[in-house]
Amino acid sequence: MRRAEIERNTRETRIVARLDLDGSGEGRFATGVPFLDHMLDQIARHGMIDIEIKAEGDLHIDAHHTVEDIGIALGQALKKALGDKRGLRRYGYAYVPLDEALSRAVVDLSGRPGLEFHVDFKRGMIGAFDVDLTREFFQGLVNHAGITVHIDNLRGENAHHQAETVFKAFGRALRMAAETDPKTEGRVPSTKGTL
Repeated sequence: MRRAEIERNTRETRIVARLDLDGSGEGRFATGVPFLDHMLDQIARHGMIDIEIKAEGDLHIDAHHTVEDIGIALGQALKKALGDKRGLRRYGYAYVPLDEALSRAVVDLSGRPGLEFHVDFKRGMIGAFDVDLTREFFQGLVNHAGITVHIDNLRGENAHHQAETVFKAFGRALRMAAETDPKTEGRVPSTKGTL
């Protein structure tokens, strides 16, 4: 079963993250950051991953610690759910449009954390959400999942559309990378024999 549950408790946040890589795209979110809930739902639905996240954070300061720590907890859950990655495709990519916006995400379940994030948001806030936190979320996720992710917004004029295409593309790319590949015959997809 490719499922995991992680609890992360610090002086700044308390987070429970549950993940099922073989789910049906169901998402349940109570993070205190409504726009992040909307974006996490994109990962779940387009990645066909069941994700549940409950978070309490120091939102009276701002959303930074909460968003970053949700990325960390989700990354830890993803790493645990992927196991030894035997029999997986390993690589995934997706292009996703939304009206004028177009984003690309490429994922390697490499065992090595790396993020290339190239999104020139057209405004600094989406409602009450600081767009800088998008990168913080993904940085926390890749660092703790041990994966390499390249995210590029290729075009866009509406910051909400830019963000939504980024999260949708990531979900679809992750779905592809985490799929089983019958041609690997259950082997780890690496010349090293481990990821």
